Amino acid sequence: MIPIRDTAPCHNKPLVTWGLIIVCSSIFIAMKSIPFELSSRLINLYGMIPLRYANPQWGVDSGLPFDYYLSFLSNLFLHANWGHLIVNMWFLWIFADNVEDRMGRLPFLAFYLLCGVFASVLQWYFEPSLDIPVVGASGAIAGVLAAYFFLYPFERVILWMPLFFFLPIVIHVPAIAFLGLWVIMQLHDATTSIVMKNTMVDVAWWAHLGGFIAGSILYRLFLKKQTIE
Repeated sequence: MIPIRDTAPCHNKPLVTWGLIIVCSSIFIAMKSIPFELSSRLINLYGMIPLRYANPQWGVDSGLPFDYYLSFLSNLFLHANWGHLIVNMWFLWIFADNVEDRMGRLPFLAFYLLCGVFASVLQWYFEPSLDIPVVGASGAIAGVLAAYFFLYPFERVILWMPLFFFLPIVIHVPAIAFLGLWVIMQLHDATTSIVMKNTMVDVAWWAHLGGFIAGSILYRLFLKKQTIE
């Protein structure tokens, strides 16, 4: 199921949302245009490596000096590959404009970054021995999805279902159903990564859940006063 768009009206230009998309895309393209050794070094420096903070000496020995937890924020602007970038920016494009509309630009930016940082913290908490960089805007976007879930539960999300790649079907589902299913999938995969210790995990499921939890708790604090429900 691929979301195409939503039906919630947006009354103001989502300049912060557009800016985040431009910044993340520009950084990714710039990283792709430099030598691999340099881009890999930057990913390790500014991506969030949990073991770097769980065992600071490991970080020093690996050439990663203590950065005062900067990477808990900077990793939100890095992406692993084209697919990772496109999916994240697509979800941001579809759902963030309405949330920004209800919050205002600067409060929305603060909300987005705060959810992303909390997502990074939860990923670090549950996988402190992970020695590879955690990167991506997914945790922050999960916070946006949580806000959308509560603010627009019965707006329709239009989904494209490529049935056998020959019979594309377009369906309309309530946001509460689509995003509810998304949360269930994240919870399933996150708990599976704990129970099945030897399972190969290449997605930061706990960051997704952390962002959604933060967004669920915090979104009301950032709404414009006249829109508080």
